[in-house]
Amino acid sequence: MEIRYNLKEEDYLNFNIFHVKNSKTAKRALNMQRFLTPIIFIVLSFVLSKVGNMSFFGLFIAFLIVSILWIIFYPRYFYSYVIRNTKKMIKEGKNDGLLGKHHMILSEEGIIDSTSNGETKVVWSGIQTLSEDKHNIYLYNSSVSAYILPKRELDDIEEIKTFFKSKLK
Repeated sequence: MEIRYNLKEEDYLNFNIFHVKNSKTAKRALNMQRFLTPIIFIVLSFVLSKVGNMSFFGLFIAFLIVSILWIIFYPRYFYSYVIRNTKKMIKEGKNDGLLGKHHMILSEEGIIDSTSNGETKVVWSGIQTLSEDKHNIYLYNSSVSAYILPKRELDDIEEIKTFFKSKLK
């Protein structure tokens, strides 16, 4: 089976967001930053009230409001931070092998992915997991990287997914 597709920056950004939302490590980091910071804010209100001879209740209410807003809005900031940094990294150098036209050959042995930059080969045992979101199919070849197949470029998504599942038992 052969698949020709054009991988865009948007596809790569979707992969990064998908990965961060599904990574145990990234979820742990998000939750630590999301909930530990408000605890520090609350402790800070107590410290400032003692050191600055200010009303604890007034500081506590102010820091409590900031903490609630932080808990609500921090995930949105976190994911936009991931997108912003990924865009910066893409612009840092040449990405001919990552973005652009891909020609993928799916055989009984594995995958051959050709781009203007070269060719990568992986046997089916080198594919760790098959995942997807509404935009793409991801064939993880390591814990942090995957072949990204944009669904908009695929003729028969179900046939391709069935083929992958048959190879990844």
